[in-house]
Amino acid sequence: MRTSTRIAGALTGLTLTLGGAALAAPAAHADIPACVSQVERELQGGEAPDSVRMACYFGLTGNHEQCVSALTQAGVTDRTAGSACRAAPE
Repeated sequence: MRTSTRIAGALTGLTLTLGGAALAAPAAHADIPACVSQVERELQGGEAPDSVRMACYFGLTGNHEQCVSALTQAGVTDRTAGSACRAAPE
């Protein structure tokens, strides 16, 4: 096998590996904003307070019950809290 063919193959593999990592990385950052967006829709354009962001963090870590509880304590309806907390770990 020619050296140029080997180099091309190695560069292709490296590009695919780094490209896959770049595509996967933003998904991890989209979890809390997805949860917060669910709550902000209920607030009809209002910005969610920090307590909502913290509650969404609980959902991100997989603690669904604590997420729902914290959101309802922040004044979010049960239905929205449930859907927002389900969106957090996705």
